[in-house]
Amino acid sequence: MATFYLLRHGEIEGANQKRLIGQIDLPLNPEGRYQAEQSGRHLSTVAFSEIWCSDLNRTVETAQIVSGERNQPIQQTPELREIALGEWDGLEIATIRDNFSDLWIARGDDIGNFCPPGGESFFDLQQRVVTFIQSLVSRCSGNVLITTHAGVIRTFLCHILQAPLSHLFRIHLNYCGLTLVEDVRGELRIKAMNLVLPNHFG
Repeated sequence: MATFYLLRHGEIEGANQKRLIGQIDLPLNPEGRYQAEQSGRHLSTVAFSEIWCSDLNRTVETAQIVSGERNQPIQQTPELREIALGEWDGLEIATIRDNFSDLWIARGDDIGNFCPPGGESFFDLQQRVVTFIQSLVSRCSGNVLITTHAGVIRTFLCHILQAPLSHLFRIHLNYCGLTLVEDVRGELRIKAMNLVLPNHFG
């Protein structure tokens, strides 16, 4: 049996701006580093059989801080990247609404299947994330740390719950929020969602 520790990365530079963030490679801000340090401190007694993260800077840095003094490789993969937003990546929402009004409406009508120009849909994201994590499920045991992005975790939880992707944003995830998923004889079960450390690991 394996337990997957799905950790959203820490807070990023420009986190308070109302814009879409996908695969642009933003760093953590000081608060994000502090969040990662707190998560690492309260997970320090958990033994991880493997540590994975997306290959974007904000998740790599979070994983490095959380892993602390463990003499253990951090395995990076693009399969755990946030959704690709193409031409919209990094743009303020107001700018998108002004310049792509018809497409913005289409996104709202079918958010699961909508692709921004040059990007991918949440359905595409879900397919690559589920395929990758299922490959870990098939061979891993023990505790597995996966440091990744909100979109990755949300789409994976929708898969487990068999919930439509139109409900995606009903799942709230804090920066460095921790979600636990157990593999019980091949069935994935959500053990906890969006634990904000140290409140739950004191």
